[in-house]
Amino acid sequence: MPEPDTTMAETSDRVPVLMYHRVGDAHNAWEARYAIAPDAYAAHMQALAGVGFQAVGVDALVSWLEGGPALPANAIVVTFDDGFRGVREHALPVMENLAWPFTVFLVSDLIGQQDVWTRSANPAGVTYPLLDAAEIRELQQRGVSFHSHTRSHASLPTLDESALADQLGGSRARLADLLGHNVAYLAYPFGHVDDRVEAATRAAGYRAAFSTQSGFNRRDVNRLRIRRIDVYGTDTPPMLLRKIRFGTNDGGFGHVAAYYLGRVTSRLTGR
Repeated sequence: MPEPDTTMAETSDRVPVLMYHRVGDAHNAWEARYAIAPDAYAAHMQALAGVGFQAVGVDALVSWLEGGPALPANAIVVTFDDGFRGVREHALPVMENLAWPFTVFLVSDLIGQQDVWTRSANPAGVTYPLLDAAEIRELQQRGVSFHSHTRSHASLPTLDESALADQLGGSRARLADLLGHNVAYLAYPFGHVDDRVEAATRAAGYRAAFSTQSGFNRRDVNRLRIRRIDVYGTDTPPMLLRKIRFGTNDGGFGHVAAYYLGRVTSRLTGR
């Protein structure tokens, strides 16, 4: 497959944001979508570094989107939703070895507890531990940034105005108290967002928010719907590189073939 072009211009004009969840073993097919084995995660990061990608922090990304300093060519952003304990155990050593920053979006009312919102969806009916306050503070001291994933991982479009404001503002306030700084960014639970939720996110004081819509982020992207590429536990390093190259959640060869066929057809038809 074609590899990323590391000889391109010295600054980036489009930035992919990667979305991971739990780093740990998957015990069924449902979990394999959201959980990546520790050795597989390490292989992902090594593959990215090997072809010239460079992780940048979420602050650098948002500053660039707002017209601030340029980002290096092949810049990427690495994010984790939910705040699973496996991020500390398995992802942190890999990222520290590369000197790469990353961001974790926390469910503020479930810190130190379990991902109870998945119990009914997971065929095994099990849950997994989330980072506790002491672990979060330790990771923060080691360079990890933390932001909001709401209070309880609720589907925001289903809430009334009061509950929606509470999920957004309550999470910001609680996390600011824990972290000792303003909480500027949000990741929408389940990726569920509509115009009303976007307006409430802005009203709650968030500087930017992250969706689950795939694609690249250019400077004209809606900063309250920043795009992310969903990384599955079943993605091999070549599949991950294909996802990033094409800005898609589908890393299979079929998508690549369809992409190039579409380009050829477009040239032949002039469309």
